[in-house]
Amino acid sequence: MEEKTRAKERILYVMKILLQNTDEDHPLSTNEILAKLFQDYGITAHRTTLAKDVEALKAFGLDVVTLHSTQSKFFIGERVFELPELKLLIDAVESSKFITSRKTRSLISKIYRLTSVGQAELLRQNVSIAEDRIKPDNEQIYYIVDAINEAIHQNRQISFLYYEYNADKKKVLKNNGEPYVLSPYHLVWSGDYYYLIGYSERRGKVVTFRVDRIAKVPELTKKTALPKPPGYDLTEFIKEVFQMYGGESTAVELQCKNELMKVMIDRFGESVTTLPCDKDSFRLIAEVAASPTFFGWVFSFGGDVKILSPKILIDQYKEKVRQAASQFEAE
Repeated sequence: MEEKTRAKERILYVMKILLQNTDEDHPLSTNEILAKLFQDYGITAHRTTLAKDVEALKAFGLDVVTLHSTQSKFFIGERVFELPELKLLIDAVESSKFITSRKTRSLISKIYRLTSVGQAELLRQNVSIAEDRIKPDNEQIYYIVDAINEAIHQNRQISFLYYEYNADKKKVLKNNGEPYVLSPYHLVWSGDYYYLIGYSERRGKVVTFRVDRIAKVPELTKKTALPKPPGYDLTEFIKEVFQMYGGESTAVELQCKNELMKVMIDRFGESVTTLPCDKDSFRLIAEVAASPTFFGWVFSFGGDVKILSPKILIDQYKEKVRQAASQFEAE
């Protein structure tokens, strides 16, 4: 009975050996696979049996490539993830400001297991985890995300505590330490951070919270989440809030130097309205959130971006610049 049971397991271990140990540059011969079967799992098999197992795995859908020579060799061809795709995933995890250092190492080690040992070693040679990378210290983030997803799935409101930092770099709970209550709609990744988007009945509008600033796992309340307000559109909301960070939405016309076209497309998308201005610049018309962040963004171009309209934004920008300059005026 034990021998029959091991025979049923054999094909699974053959698949495991192929997935973990082979790729185009590291094929295994029949004898090498049989040896690993015995050494690693205590299973003996005949060459013809292995050939049948390989054919069964091919029929199952596994891309096993056979190299025919004096002794056949085998390797896994196409995988769910190709090597460049795994490199992109590792880079995304490593650079994310949302994922903690401990979880970064854990996730990257799991990504290595999505390919062969040989290709994993190639990935390790091309991966450099910067120890000084800014990472959060909130190890509860994954449970927080799970709770939010569950609330969205169940269409229920959540209650949570939220913090900020004071001048001494101490965490201080906002809202006087009282929980926020929110009808959660979406989790959005923007600018290396995860944001919770939902409706605040208290504030009467859709608001955002940084997930890594949520103090502990949110509680699912018994209240049904409020429906999305009329006219709410996630794409437009993201453009307004995450591109220019709050403030009233306003149509703005900018004059930009020609060399900034790629920067503007990165910011507003290819569909943004642009018109010729003169031989050195173009006009751009877009909806922005009129906020200090927007003015700071314009100022960062050192005069290469000019606000043409509306006049109220021009006046507000002039005042911000004047206030900034006044800090350096002689007393």
